[in-house]
Amino acid sequence: MDVFERLESNVRSYCRSWPTVFTKGRGDHLYDEEGRQYIDFFSGAGALNYGHNNPHLKRALIQYLEDDGVVHGLDTATAAKQRFLERFEEVILKPRGMNYKMQFPGPTGTNAVEAALKLARKVTGRHKVVGFTNAFHGMTLGSLAVTGNAMKREGAGIVLGMGMSMPYAGYLDRDGDTIAYLEKRLEDAGSGTDTPAAIIVETIQAEGGMRMASSNWMRRLGQLCRDHGIVLIVDDIQVGCGRTGPFFSFEDVDLKPDIICLSKSISGFGLPMALLLLKPELDVWEPGEHNGTFRGHNPAFVTATEALMFWKTDDLMKSTHRKARVVNHTLTRIAARFPSAEMEHRGRGLIQGLMSPLPDLSSEVCTEAFHRGLIIETSGPGSEVVKLLPPLTIDDTALDQGLEIIEKSFEAAIGARKDIGALVVGKA
Repeated sequence: MDVFERLESNVRSYCRSWPTVFTKGRGDHLYDEEGRQYIDFFSGAGALNYGHNNPHLKRALIQYLEDDGVVHGLDTATAAKQRFLERFEEVILKPRGMNYKMQFPGPTGTNAVEAALKLARKVTGRHKVVGFTNAFHGMTLGSLAVTGNAMKREGAGIVLGMGMSMPYAGYLDRDGDTIAYLEKRLEDAGSGTDTPAAIIVETIQAEGGMRMASSNWMRRLGQLCRDHGIVLIVDDIQVGCGRTGPFFSFEDVDLKPDIICLSKSISGFGLPMALLLLKPELDVWEPGEHNGTFRGHNPAFVTATEALMFWKTDDLMKSTHRKARVVNHTLTRIAARFPSAEMEHRGRGLIQGLMSPLPDLSSEVCTEAFHRGLIIETSGPGSEVVKLLPPLTIDDTALDQGLEIIEKSFEAAIGARKDIGALVVGKA
């Protein structure tokens, strides 16, 4: 690891948690230069919902490159883009009765968020945007202005304007009605709250500690936006593309976002790609008004088109729900086994986790897991959640093995602590 320490910036983070040199990824496993294999419960921070080097996607990409397919095309019309547009409409939009235009901003999630904020301001003529406590929307300045994490906001180095933070579902207390609070702020002429251009929300705050909004809360938020002429932006960058079961995380809610942000697993292969879905009446851009050199990355179109084969039927969704029940059962049992850790189960689908208020416990568990051959990360402003993000295509054996490693890692981490009693109920 010396060359990375010597030559790469201090800003690197994941390699500090997993101090090895990875050489290969296949399906639900990673391999390092010493030949050791690791079960992957990280999935490229959600960019690899279909696993590493999915063979079907890989073959399509290799064939495209061997045929000298256009790699860099900006926003020119290409055959690869045409196939993606047609397939996305056929497989995703039409079956769901969704009518959206598609925009390809720069190739990362924060590019999609920046484009969404910019468009909402253009459409409404207003400037401020409501984000929520513990939200995370990206590392560029507009995205940071609606992000809750203090450390990431401070990294901007300037005052972050035009964002207003409001309490997310459950933030005040279990009985605190945060939608009523937001509505009161908007309707009270003395509140000092301007009507915003947009409200941007995650159905599950993946990086923010796996906090989850109820269906009722999301529906009421949608109605509030309609009542006040506010553009509703759903950030589905990490929890979309099937992560919760259906393709969009809000499909089980009667919600019709004005703008949807997608990235991460939209390319299906880990290639950079971002996609903005916008209602046709919001498409008021002038040609070239929002662009980027690497918008519309054609190799990503190729793999994204192939990845949509997973959505021609509901088999993947059913499989994800089945695996989610296994994860839910195991995590609930782990929390009950170690009452001294005061754990709380969070999340749904194949984005679930365990939160403990004990300082550093979640980080210690992830370290123990790495030494046992499992790649897993923490989330939350204090890294208080052990966050599971396995590929949707993970096989049952790898899933069971990974969950077993998590349980053993909790046992080891809790047993090593001197600040709590290592009370264990039952056996693994």
